[in-house]
Amino acid sequence: MFDIKIGTLVGVTEAPKCLPLLNAKGFESYELTFWPGIAEKDLPVLAENVMKVADGRSVSALGLYGNTLEIEGFNQGVKDLIKHAKDFGCGVVSVFAGAVKGKSVPDAIPLFKEKFTELVNLAEKYDVRIAIENCGGGWNCCEYNIGFCEDAWELMFDAVNSPRLGLEWEPAHQLHGLVDVEAQLRRWAPKVIHLHGKDATVAHDIIRDRGLKSPHGWCFDRTPGYGDSNWANLFSILLRAGFVGACDIEGYHDLVHYDDMEWSAQLAGLDYLKRCRGGAEFFDTPDLPHGYQGKRKK
Repeated sequence: MFDIKIGTLVGVTEAPKCLPLLNAKGFESYELTFWPGIAEKDLPVLAENVMKVADGRSVSALGLYGNTLEIEGFNQGVKDLIKHAKDFGCGVVSVFAGAVKGKSVPDAIPLFKEKFTELVNLAEKYDVRIAIENCGGGWNCCEYNIGFCEDAWELMFDAVNSPRLGLEWEPAHQLHGLVDVEAQLRRWAPKVIHLHGKDATVAHDIIRDRGLKSPHGWCFDRTPGYGDSNWANLFSILLRAGFVGACDIEGYHDLVHYDDMEWSAQLAGLDYLKRCRGGAEFFDTPDLPHGYQGKRKK
């Protein structure tokens, strides 16, 4: 089967209503998003409601995004999701790295080491991996997520060196920093645990004419298939690195296809991403030649 499933993000309380509609349109996986302070006792009930309508689709990740270092509600919520991930048939919890508000990335590393060592140890106990989303900014004054660039990743993964801890990567956040996303992914593919399907368009003409600090926006979030990234190349880099997992479309950001066009664009993105990962329909038969490359490592 395909090593990369293509899905979308859905709020956990909306999932029982939404999943039957999305299953019928060909979505293969879902990242469920949660809120801070969710009661641990509610998670088995939420899981039961979701699994009733999943119809064989996978829950690829449970997401809770906030300042995991300084806000206890987020930190405890991540712990609760780790403990109950298996109720959803899921092995990934997606988070922000957190920050020490107003301090630099290096200043936050000691607290990151303390908090995430505890989280990683809990993840080890419950056979879960933790994926840090690559958004945010502010090297010298970070507000909520230090895990936004390679220099920070090097500090973070040196402080907490574990196969249980990795990245929830997407090109959009890196394009906002004018990063060569394919080159970056070649370097960091082994640490990628989960993917967000969100892209961006960089308006280089605005940068040339107005610069980076003018009031004119020069980078715009897009649904995959409408942005600058070549997802066939991105998926190829990941597959050659041995990635097995999901790419879930993070919608609700596109500045062109939104409101009543939201889900039409997501369906177009779904079709595009399936083609980029190697096809929409898995077709394997011993009656046809398979080439000279040998067997794939799975």
